[in-house]
Amino acid sequence: MASKIAREIGNAVTKLTEKRGGGGWYGPHMAAASRAIADRIPLVDFVLEVRDARIPFSSQFEQFRDYTYSSGHRILVLNKIDLANRSQLKDWITYFNQRKCLSIGVNSHNKDSVKELLNFLQAQVRQLKKTDHSSHTITAMLVGIPNVGKSALANTLHQIGRISAAEKGKLRHATVSPQPGETKDISSLKIASHPNIYVLDTPSILPPQIHDVEVFSKLALTGSLFLNAGAIRDGLVGEKELAQYFLGILNFSEEYKKWAKFCTNENDESLLERSSGPALEMKRKRVYPTDHTQDVMVQKVRQTLFKVISGFDGNLEQENNMERLIEVELTALREVFQVPVDLGEDAESKVASKLLNLYRTGRLGHYTLDSIPKNTM
Repeated sequence: MASKIAREIGNAVTKLTEKRGGGGWYGPHMAAASRAIADRIPLVDFVLEVRDARIPFSSQFEQFRDYTYSSGHRILVLNKIDLANRSQLKDWITYFNQRKCLSIGVNSHNKDSVKELLNFLQAQVRQLKKTDHSSHTITAMLVGIPNVGKSALANTLHQIGRISAAEKGKLRHATVSPQPGETKDISSLKIASHPNIYVLDTPSILPPQIHDVEVFSKLALTGSLFLNAGAIRDGLVGEKELAQYFLGILNFSEEYKKWAKFCTNENDESLLERSSGPALEMKRKRVYPTDHTQDVMVQKVRQTLFKVISGFDGNLEQENNMERLIEVELTALREVFQVPVDLGEDAESKVASKLLNLYRTGRLGHYTLDSIPKNTM
């Protein structure tokens, strides 16, 4: 069922881009950026290809998949490990390392995690210096598709990597935005001294054509699609369809089983109802039923989904049963999110939008959407 929805989403995106001239995201700005990156690759010491750890295959920087790199000068950085399944992440890193592709997982918003990446990069620099004894500055170029977190990673590397206290007042920042495609030019940020190491943050690039419709869907679900000067909005792809796709993945996962505790323990709301006092009164005032990002609301969502899934007696291998379960889930979530039913289709969009936000921020578990090719294990 999840695969069926994925294909439907992929086909919808394909039709959308065909209406806009085919490969509509790959405009002149992206073509120019692609050429600029290609021109600089031979001039840098390392290429750090940043991918989304949730989709290690689907988020590959396809333009340079066949580019010839010097041995050890390409490093695959799987970002957003805080959103991916940890066990599957380890399998993917093993998979890449077995194929002589240096790889490391990172959370660009966690300084300790980025420090590990910087230490890893500096170790590679020391290996390079054994064969190249020149004192030239080391450059590492970040490349990747939209929304894999390149700019956030560049900024954190810059913040933690400066050595001299005198450099603290000279911070520069790469542009970071929740919308993919904000980086328009190649910028340089210093991340280490002795030797000096600079990281080049580059514009995000998607290939001119994506032929695999399931790759389309995974990019859409994780928020990585790009069209012309802005992101393909979820509403154009189909917010409800994306929410259905996520629920199909959730229903077959083990993640929801971890939420059983929310059905056995008293939740924050019940405690508030039974208690009193100035502090608890203040806490009650801070609970906004329409704000789905609050811990109390997230707990309600988890509790509701656990009850619906665990109480469903149909065979989820059958498509009609999966469709029925997903519709029950969306109806239950409309009540949790307190979305008025009289909004019609807008109600479905509001529920889907809130659900997608919770998934994309990791509030509903950790998922790796790509599977390692079986014939290569």
